[in-house]
Amino acid sequence: MSVIYDAIMNPTKNELIAAWLPRQEWFQGAQVPVLETVGGFRLDDPADAVGMEFIVVVDNAPQKPVIYHVPLTYRGAALPGGESALLGTSEHSVLGTRWIYDGPEDPVWQEQVRAFLAGTVQAQHQNDSHTLEPLVTVGLSDDEADAVVVDQGAGSKEVRVIRRPVAEGTASSGASSWVASPWLETGQPVRGAVIEFS
Repeated sequence: MSVIYDAIMNPTKNELIAAWLPRQEWFQGAQVPVLETVGGFRLDDPADAVGMEFIVVVDNAPQKPVIYHVPLTYRGAALPGGESALLGTSEHSVLGTRWIYDGPEDPVWQEQVRAFLAGTVQAQHQNDSHTLEPLVTVGLSDDEADAVVVDQGAGSKEVRVIRRPVAEGTASSGASSWVASPWLETGQPVRGAVIEFS
């Protein structure tokens, strides 16, 4: 179960995300985002070496705020070959230097997301240690829901992050299943798909 430290990070996660976001092709808005974390969850690494957080932020800089989903992994050493996915490093007041990556490029992230789809791991609360997050669920397409065996090779499914989730949104028409997560939008609780599998 995830342990959430009462710690200071310098730079903060949102500062690293704000510098990284404008370089992404799916970014929409001002060149200097003003970010606020409005939701998310975590998954555990069985080896307890890689932190995984699925962060939903709102960019309040544009006239119409924009919601983004940014999954991150946190490592105590650089990921070999992961330079292109590195958001940066941050000094964690408990754990020391942390290398922070765009989650989908991290093999541990890929493995644990598929394990969540297969039902062998559970989502953890974003901010509370040793606490499950029951509002993070797997949705199934009609074809998948009608299957006798739900886990039809989760390890072989293609994983796509929904970078700009929408309230009550599901996955694209070609997806077999998806992960839905809660966040706050204009102060109200909503939920929608943040990852899809095909």
